[in-house]
Amino acid sequence: MARWTPRTGIGTDVHAFAAPDSDVPLNLACLNWPGEVGLEGHSDGDVVAHACCDALLSAAGLGDLGSNFGTAAPQWEGAAGSVLLAETAKRVREAGFEIGNVAVQLIGSRPRVAGRMEEAAAALREAAGAPVAFSATTTDHLGSLGREEGLAAVATALVWPVPQA
Repeated sequence: MARWTPRTGIGTDVHAFAAPDSDVPLNLACLNWPGEVGLEGHSDGDVVAHACCDALLSAAGLGDLGSNFGTAAPQWEGAAGSVLLAETAKRVREAGFEIGNVAVQLIGSRPRVAGRMEEAAAALREAAGAPVAFSATTTDHLGSLGREEGLAAVATALVWPVPQA
């Protein structure tokens, strides 16, 4: 019987907030956040979903978010984080891996996510087709994130190779 070895990946994403008068919607953790200023980006700027993608791609040895969905790939312009996460999960599985889980943490001062934590985790799980744990923290007003210039997220992922018949 073949021995399988789990693989881990780390993903990070950071985006600046759009101008307050830009009408860019905030999409975060595969959810829309009405009344909040959105993030700049080639796609929808969903740092949480993007960090999950980066961690999964890294774990499976498939590169990173930019090499898979970057500005050189115009079909992903404006794409929702949920679409990118679902496509990433599909690519990871097509590469011969199963997804064990993803853990992701949002870093920033706004929006307040406490009231939507489970909804966000459920949306991320649905997009990935795998367990996803979601949490959030602040930088206690330190640095660009503390000055509310943008948001960041860090994720880890566990995958393992599916034994070939």
